Amino acid sequence: MTYTPGSESGLPEAARRRLQNMRSDAGHRGLFTSDLSVNEFLLVRAAGFDPLGLVMGSSIYHIGFQFAGAFQNQEMNVLTQAMYHARELAMTRMEEEADVLGADGIVGVRLVVNRYAWGADIAEFMAIGTAIKHRQGDHYRTVDNRPFTSDLSGQDFWTLLQAGYRPVSLVMGTCVYHVAQQGFLKSLSTMGRNTEMQNYTQGLYDARELALSRMQAEAESAQAEGIVGAQVNESSHGWGSHVIEYFAVGTAIKSISDTHQITTPSLVLPLNG
Repeated sequence: MTYTPGSESGLPEAARRRLQNMRSDAGHRGLFTSDLSVNEFLLVRAAGFDPLGLVMGSSIYHIGFQFAGAFQNQEMNVLTQAMYHARELAMTRMEEEADVLGADGIVGVRLVVNRYAWGADIAEFMAIGTAIKHRQGDHYRTVDNRPFTSDLSGQDFWTLLQAGYRPVSLVMGTCVYHVAQQGFLKSLSTMGRNTEMQNYTQGLYDARELALSRMQAEAESAQAEGIVGAQVNESSHGWGSHVIEYFAVGTAIKSISDTHQITTPSLVLPLNG
């Protein structure tokens, strides 16, 4: 699904009505919704942004089939593409909802995969976050005029801005990989011994590296300077014990100016034990 700024093509009518009713105008003060905590809400406000509304995108996706040899390490390209495309559809619809609200960006983005009883090869992909807008009208959108996206908390978002950086985009990379099974003779030769399982090591290593390199490529495409909060998660999604998805995700950032100075951190001691 290609993102077009201002497009509402991916949104259901109920979403359009809800979002339009939330917008403020000369005769109507809109009501915002948010999944920010109280502290996050106050810090987002302190950073100069107003929350506009909870935005989300959804895609229920049929995941295709791919055969893999039992004793072969290989990427499952059909499954990788499905997992990536489904998340992109959900992200794009979330950004379209943010566009309807006139947002500059989305914070606290969560990507969720839900399974239902409709079938083992069907999953819902959801993207959820809080749309925000800069109070003074500063331009925080991406180079292609998308609302910025970030999985940073309200506290981390405030800290990042105070340090002279801003989020550009939530970047991700995925790799679904089949890890070869170990043959009977190989299993027999390792019985009772301490030894590295080289085919497992190589398979998992390759899969993680592919996911990380794809996440980094997205950040480079967004003209970011780096990625913060990066993490690599692994899931099986019911494909079997030897098929694993590695999903790398983080927030790409860039400097607001060349002259910013990072404030010296202050020591805070909790009093609640």
